[in-house]
Amino acid sequence: MKKIAVYCGAATGNNPIYLQAAKDLGHWLVKNDYGLTYGGGRLGLMGALADTVLEDGGYVHGIITEDLANKELTHDNLSEIEIVKSIDERKEIMLKNSIASVALPGGPGTLEEMSDAFSWTRIGLNPDPCIYLNINHYYDPLLMMFNRMANEGFISEKAKNTLLFTESFDVAGKFIKNYVTPASRKYNVK
Repeated sequence: MKKIAVYCGAATGNNPIYLQAAKDLGHWLVKNDYGLTYGGGRLGLMGALADTVLEDGGYVHGIITEDLANKELTHDNLSEIEIVKSIDERKEIMLKNSIASVALPGGPGTLEEMSDAFSWTRIGLNPDPCIYLNINHYYDPLLMMFNRMANEGFISEKAKNTLLFTESFDVAGKFIKNYVTPASRKYNVK
């Protein structure tokens, strides 16, 4: 089964639209025959997403660190759970076990993990697409930052366009199906 790695908040946020989006994504994953790979937690958007996939009869692979598991944050009813030593190990396993990286709204951990996934794409270590589900325009400031990176010459427009910002699960699905792994970044060494 093809799995999609989803990064999102261990909180639900202040607007109920984010919780609904997590549930809607869970339904979409199962409807489109995708399994879920995620951080293994039971709280926030993470827990709601996993619960929805499980309730719909889908497959959920959780990967959680020992530290978080010791704080009793692990979801109890997953299809598969892995407990790993570090966040870096978790990130690597999540990328290897998925065909795409998707971000729902979240905090600094979500940003950090998606930044790594996209950075690894740029240097040839991640062959899969990265998608920000821009629910309620949550990621508009980040999209502006990527546009500025391109305008200021820190990333090419072509490279920036290998990253998708959308509110639509269907647009995300088409992006995943039609994605062509970009060539690794070339450096101008003089």
